Amino acid sequence: MQRLWTIIGTFLLAAAVVAQSAPDLPTLERRVEEAKASFARAEARASVSDRTSLERDLQEMQDDLAYLRVRSRRGESVSERDRTDLSGRIDRFMRRTGDLTGPAPDGRTVAVGTELDARLQTPLNSGTTKVEDPVEATTLVHLYQGDELLVPAGSRITGYVAAVEPATRTDRKGSLSITFTKLIVSGHTYDTRVLVTQALESEGLKGEAGRIGAGSAVGAILGGILGGLKGAVTGILVGGGGVLVATEGRNVDLPSGTVLRVRFGEAVSLDRK
Repeated sequence: MQRLWTIIGTFLLAAAVVAQSAPDLPTLERRVEEAKASFARAEARASVSDRTSLERDLQEMQDDLAYLRVRSRRGESVSERDRTDLSGRIDRFMRRTGDLTGPAPDGRTVAVGTELDARLQTPLNSGTTKVEDPVEATTLVHLYQGDELLVPAGSRITGYVAAVEPATRTDRKGSLSITFTKLIVSGHTYDTRVLVTQALESEGLKGEAGRIGAGSAVGAILGGILGGLKGAVTGILVGGGGVLVATEGRNVDLPSGTVLRVRFGEAVSLDRK
């Protein structure tokens, strides 16, 4: 009898372990949603390579979850191994995003190296723009510190043209450099130093309309400013110090609405005294 109870106990323990390691589909659906929210918080503090890797992993998890849903709706069995595999990948994803969002800096601080996408409000062209011309852009997505919103989408960064070189007939490439020096959040202005790391093309307002329902988990929509990014602007390279250089002997042309990926060169404390 003792042996029988031992076998039964072992069986129940094994069943409990399987249940813990192989969550059901509703649990996996909830956890994928949590992973999406965690990525949204970590996105602005991730490097370009980390952000690309996380986006790919998140998309693969969403695709695999959709596949499991389809199998379940067809009446097909969804194996414990498949559910356990997806659960483990979610765990690893959450650890990665957690490393990016914490530990948080002391106080409400935009950390050094933080990257944001911002829409240029000031049209710039190296053939006509002058040194010290003012420049303004608005941020596209919420920036979080953990669960706390630091910089809402639609906040402004302002600065000036630090250097400019027009293209010439001798095939000299046009170039210009932008330095942002102010971050304006909820009416409060903070000194900073922000440089451009990439110039990106978006899908425009027409392409953005479908994202309005995405909600604050991926960035607020303020006046329809959030858009899908299609990649680097053709014909423009960004070098060290944020210098934008045109290729093929042309001027750098950045119309209003161009998306600039910018990086904070120094920490910005948002605690108001």
